[in-house]
Amino acid sequence: MPCIFEKMNRIRVYNSIISFVAFAALCGGVSSCIENDIPYARIEAGFTSMVAEGETSAATIDSNNRVVTLTLGESVSLDAVDITSYELTEGATISNDITGGIDLTDNYKVTVSLYQDYEWIIKANQSIERYFSVPGQVGTSVVDAVGKRVVVYMPEDADITAVAIGDVKLGPAGITTMSPDLNNSVADLSKPVEVAVTYNGKTEVWTVYVEVTSTLVSLDRVDAWTNVMWLYGSAQEGYENGFEYRLQGSEDWIRIDQSEITHAGGEFSTCVPRLDQNTSYEVRAYSGANYSPVTTVMTQGIIELPNMGFDTWWYENDKIWNPWDEGGTSFWDTGNDGAASFAVIGVGGSNTTPDTDTWDGGQGYSVKLASKWIVVKLAGGNIFAGSYVRTDGTNGVLSFGREFTGRPTRLRGHWKYISSTINRVGEEALADLEGRPDTAIVYTALINKPEPVEIRTDPSNRQLFDRNADYVIAYGEVQTGETIGNWTDFDIEYEYRRTDLVPNYIVIVSTSSKYADYFTGGDGSTLWLDDLSLGWDY
Repeated sequence: MPCIFEKMNRIRVYNSIISFVAFAALCGGVSSCIENDIPYARIEAGFTSMVAEGETSAATIDSNNRVVTLTLGESVSLDAVDITSYELTEGATISNDITGGIDLTDNYKVTVSLYQDYEWIIKANQSIERYFSVPGQVGTSVVDAVGKRVVVYMPEDADITAVAIGDVKLGPAGITTMSPDLNNSVADLSKPVEVAVTYNGKTEVWTVYVEVTSTLVSLDRVDAWTNVMWLYGSAQEGYENGFEYRLQGSEDWIRIDQSEITHAGGEFSTCVPRLDQNTSYEVRAYSGANYSPVTTVMTQGIIELPNMGFDTWWYENDKIWNPWDEGGTSFWDTGNDGAASFAVIGVGGSNTTPDTDTWDGGQGYSVKLASKWIVVKLAGGNIFAGSYVRTDGTNGVLSFGREFTGRPTRLRGHWKYISSTINRVGEEALADLEGRPDTAIVYTALINKPEPVEIRTDPSNRQLFDRNADYVIAYGEVQTGETIGNWTDFDIEYEYRRTDLVPNYIVIVSTSSKYADYFTGGDGSTLWLDDLSLGWDY
């Protein structure tokens, strides 16, 4: 039997090799062909998961900086955060048990050890809704959590020595006290008023101000997209407040129906659909008989993404299918490079491939994503906007996102799916999924960050896409756990968190096994996709 290293020499340099443990098992009786002079790899110890009572999204684990961030609901007392469970790198130990209540009013430090010590930080991110409402105010109050101040805008004819205050909330619900308690009170705001706000064992001193304004209505912001624009205005509560718009140069204003306007006290907003792209419009807000100055904006153009029909492919000699032209620029990529690493022992190869089965029966290709068990773990078929960076042992490192500055409203496409029973479970935490139908997923996001998102599947430093991350502007997904035998349309609407921020990357990801990042799924689960397209209107 030839030495395994003779086979390795025939692999292209950039192809990654399966882990040493897998090779040792394959060599078996020929272990004498490998000299045992390779030093042990250094495995950094750390957290691979953490769950806390009252969290609003999954914990973010930054293995590079050794930081776990818990996003907690506002009713959670930070001085006694209940850590219900956590997992460490296999074989690692922790300096002190953190289950139960720990104090996260400041960063909490803990040491994780595996051959050597690694200091980790656990910190809390707590989003608190704050408001200060006054009937008859202009717009809504400015609540500055950093400066600990509230600014209320009142019209010139208001009596600010006896202001009827409505609902006030300056701290977490249920655990906050105020002194004096301004909720539904009458207060003299002709001069600044200090309020002591106490929660989580700490007291903050807030200051409430009134500013008198002669502005009766203002158009605060216009966010012009491609076929839609978002309008934001403010005026005195209690009047008919709204918007008008027209093509630049037209004489006739179009008034938006009140049923299409969202009101929040003295603030109001709307979305205007069915506009023309690359076109100038004039917009103004109104309140009763008063109008704001006119603002002129131009809508954006449509941005086309490459190879959305998956008709362009290049087949390399080392059993890797790539979704781009030979010598061309890639937009899409797959995990084929990682799966093909196993071809040295007669298995592996591409599990994302072109298929002549198209949604309309025409020429060209769809993309076929197939989940396969490859030697030591399940590989889910996948395709994504981005690039496959490298194989790390038997794990993948990927880059999610391609440069993009548009603001579409939806992602459409065609799909069909074979859902196999989940028979491969990569982690004990997902053991309850075994025997259930596998799930296919397509998700997309618009993000604003300096670089694409790095994805790592190695459990010791895993980093997956977080739909709740601060840099995510919009997100949408569609998934199915049922077999879809015939081509079917899907339509994903982007849910925007902000309408003013322009993205710099678009993320589109699809896989035949939703939990393939955890090497969990069903052998033979297969997803077909064809002719994706972006929509620009509601």
